[in-house]
Amino acid sequence: MPAPRTLMPCRTFDDVARAVVNGHADWGVLPVENLIAGPVHEALDALSRYDSLERVAEHVLPIHLALLGLPGAAVEDIRVVLSHGVALKQCREWLWEHRLITVTEAHDTAGAARMVALRRDPSVAAIAASWAAELHGLVVLADGLEDRPDNTTRFVLVRRLSAAR
Repeated sequence: MPAPRTLMPCRTFDDVARAVVNGHADWGVLPVENLIAGPVHEALDALSRYDSLERVAEHVLPIHLALLGLPGAAVEDIRVVLSHGVALKQCREWLWEHRLITVTEAHDTAGAARMVALRRDPSVAAIAASWAAELHGLVVLADGLEDRPDNTTRFVLVRRLSAAR
């Protein structure tokens, strides 16, 4: 049985790459392309910045986004939505239909959900995966926010190049 891995959250895609290059992490996972939003430029920039990184695998995952809020809140109550910029691009149609809502970018979708939970303001919600609701004590106010139901993101697994190469 393989040894258990410790997850190390990073604030930015560059932080993921730097953690692997500096030996603080054995592996890194970065999103590089989304079906709706296109290339994830920040992640691609991080990959190109470090010559000592190698891509060892890639995986395409279905991406479904939800509006997460405090228990008792309703979509009509929401005045501010927090999420990562790439996730916001995947929900343009929903955001257009709710254009009176102020959109604020966050470092990541799970972090946006965490911020909603900490603020305890029923007028603030996050766009994130529905699993983040349970993790942070939130509820799904609306599901399927992505512009296309076949939405996917391609992720790459990276590691530091070995010195033996």
